[in-house]
Amino acid sequence: MAKSHTSTQPKLRIVPLGGLGEIGKNMTVFELGNDAIVVDTGLMFPANDMLGVDYIIPDFRYLQERKDLKIHAFLYTHGHEDHTGAVTHVINAFQGVPIYATPLTAGLLSNKLKEARLTQMTTVHTFNAGDTLKVGPFTVDSFHVNHSIPQCVGFGIHTPWGVIVHTGDYKFDNTPVDGQPADYARIAAFQSVVPHNATHPDTARGVVLLMADSTNADRPGWTPSEAVIDGALDKVFREAKGRIMVATFASLISRVQQVANTAIRYGRKLAIAGYSMNENIKIARSLGILKAPDSLFVDVQRIDSLPDDQVVVMVTGAQGEPSAVLARLANGSHRSLEIEDGDTVVLSSHPIPGNEEMVYRTINQLIRRGANVIYDPVLPVHVSGHGSQDEMRLMINLVKPRHFMPVHGELRHLRAHAKLATEAGIPDSNVFVCENGQVIEISDKGVRRAERVPGGYVFVDGSGVGDVGRAVIRDREILSRDGFLVVFVNVDRQNGTMVGDPDIVSRGFAYEANDPDLARQIKAVVADTLAAGRMNGRRQSLLEENLSKVLYSETRRRPMVMSVIHEQ
Repeated sequence: MAKSHTSTQPKLRIVPLGGLGEIGKNMTVFELGNDAIVVDTGLMFPANDMLGVDYIIPDFRYLQERKDLKIHAFLYTHGHEDHTGAVTHVINAFQGVPIYATPLTAGLLSNKLKEARLTQMTTVHTFNAGDTLKVGPFTVDSFHVNHSIPQCVGFGIHTPWGVIVHTGDYKFDNTPVDGQPADYARIAAFQSVVPHNATHPDTARGVVLLMADSTNADRPGWTPSEAVIDGALDKVFREAKGRIMVATFASLISRVQQVANTAIRYGRKLAIAGYSMNENIKIARSLGILKAPDSLFVDVQRIDSLPDDQVVVMVTGAQGEPSAVLARLANGSHRSLEIEDGDTVVLSSHPIPGNEEMVYRTINQLIRRGANVIYDPVLPVHVSGHGSQDEMRLMINLVKPRHFMPVHGELRHLRAHAKLATEAGIPDSNVFVCENGQVIEISDKGVRRAERVPGGYVFVDGSGVGDVGRAVIRDREILSRDGFLVVFVNVDRQNGTMVGDPDIVSRGFAYEANDPDLARQIKAVVADTLAAGRMNGRRQSLLEENLSKVLYSETRRRPMVMSVIHEQ
């Protein structure tokens, strides 16, 4: 006899802490009662207006405040920074929680933990695509997908109400660089799986919810195969008379393999510029993932001893990051390399949304220095690692989910992906377009939206984590745009009147050079404001308000105004 529904079965809660409404900082919590697993802990690079911020990590205060919640594991889909970059922060906060990842991803994570001196704080377990993981009460099936880095996986998470399929970042590439297409059979099998912990096998069969990558939801057709890059690279190497520099992501190992293969074919030596890329390549070679002979590689310090037409250099900074190798080459500040006439620079990446300005500024600087710059669409030297609309339709039809939740993308991507899902036959009421912090709850009553939890940004600025907030960023915007003005004034302790003339200091806001009368107006405002008395403790704030008004009235600019009142 089938068991009747029981209220003792804990609800399954999905808590996205990052990756929704944005590109980056992917992190999702899956809770079953008081037990939880976390998929990915990524970072996001700052937008142009986030001045001084190094990177952004998810706000995981919710997990820290849930003292009743036991986190059994951090599971990783692949090794890109937007999925792994916050690992040191979460391990520092949740010491002792183990990590599960495929060998390359595990190697990259272990290197991050080693550099942060956190290796003793966790255990890194490796698994291969296709393995089934048992972590606490969770049974998780892994499956291989294609992306722009080897050994990417998605997860099938067993729940009492059906399987939740989380695709990770994916595309369907039938001619991938590593020769391993996506596991179509395992993906399709989820539609008939009965979860191991199903309370009611008759109704829990198949996929209760598909959570799928939405990055290219606004692009029709199929994403081209990585194989198309081989022809473009061959053309670049065949025609280049001088040195070749190829810029890409530090973790894009498949691209390094393609460049290595082409370098061997054309008799060039390969040098690596960029610490992170160099470390990643060492890990990939040690695991046998990157296949290239020792004789191919040459130290970047030795390339001057080789003819220019025998050199290719892999560099970091294809997103125009100011501190990366490519940007320093563009502005002439790299300590051991510089652009020469006749160099060919290949940008093997697409700009991340928001980075376009930095990327194109870098391209222009490189051209100004004499480089021949190759980038898409000049030649197809990069293809996306994310599936386009036809691949998304295929994933939906392979999985046949009862409910759908687009993930990994800006809101426009999520909306476009949701539309594809309804066109594929999923009822509109079963499609959940969410943003970070929106909890989805699954129980015997169905799938529904629950409460919101914090899901914002945590800024990492130097050694500070979370101590820079929106208010500080706004102050930096004002300072960068209009500068600041500080007024130092002495007042009589007895009657509060001004003693002598105030000292005026400004940076980024010139007042005397353009209008000498403005200085006199500033002094008059100070005198008049102070003459009104102590104003119930608001003397300083009122002085700054009055100064701001006169500055805007006279200059139509709003510098940050500060005052220092010294009683004597």
